[in-house]
Amino acid sequence: MSNLIPFPKSEGQNQQSQALINNQEEAAYIFMEPRPRPSFTPQLLADLQQFKTDIANRVQSELEAGHPQSLRYAVVASGLPGVFNYGGDLDLFGQLIRNGDGQGLRDYALRCIQVAHDFSVGFDLPLTTIALVEGRAQGGGFEAALACNVLIAERDAQMGFPEVLFNLFPGMGAYSFLSRKIAPGLAERMILSGRLYSAEELYDMGVVDFLAEPGEGREKLQEFMTDADKHRSVQRLFQRVHARHNRVPFEELRDIAELWVESALALGERDVRTMERLVRAQDRRTGKEDRQAN
Repeated sequence: MSNLIPFPKSEGQNQQSQALINNQEEAAYIFMEPRPRPSFTPQLLADLQQFKTDIANRVQSELEAGHPQSLRYAVVASGLPGVFNYGGDLDLFGQLIRNGDGQGLRDYALRCIQVAHDFSVGFDLPLTTIALVEGRAQGGGFEAALACNVLIAERDAQMGFPEVLFNLFPGMGAYSFLSRKIAPGLAERMILSGRLYSAEELYDMGVVDFLAEPGEGREKLQEFMTDADKHRSVQRLFQRVHARHNRVPFEELRDIAELWVESALALGERDVRTMERLVRAQDRRTGKEDRQAN
């Protein structure tokens, strides 16, 4: 993926990601690089919100001035090997639950659904958001991919919702976004199963929009943008129809997130310890992937 240059950003932002732009593709990219593990840390959420704000400010100023729109795609991908994102910050969840900090959980959830909603509506601009999944996307990572207008995944990628393992449900948009792609009953079964699905399975189900061979996700992304540009007016019209028919209201996400907060506060110590075991498993997996990449 050539011709990528740093995206102009606010001072002090993008500390757990890289924001880049390709002027020829009219695309902005954010590559997530959260630490200490690939989850949605508060800083990564801030990075994603700033990414949206910077794009919106740029495009809105161009449209208001009557200038050509310079960005038509916003791509979210991972800058870490083998994983898109593991989802919610389970370490933080455990601390907040043990402290009975409902407001802390609520603040975190609202930041998550604001980012998800922004991506789901294309920042309320004539712009397409794209998730490029190379590796594993779990929980909130899968929700983030589902929130985008287009989901591209490599064939060996895996996605699923592990929340049932600690008696919780994915509360940042999973059911809302899935049930607008597939039958609600099937969406419910997927969420309650707790299993990982292959990208190939999800493509056959209609959850993944475009399937790429392993290692060729970025080529498939460029192929999609090239083809979309050939039929730009039709593409944009279909997006407007889709947005009108399938748009997920922010209020729906907020109400479900509130149920998630209530459920999280009711979890027992055993469930919190299960979260901690998952955190340790994520750390082991991330360490292995980092070693393989070096």
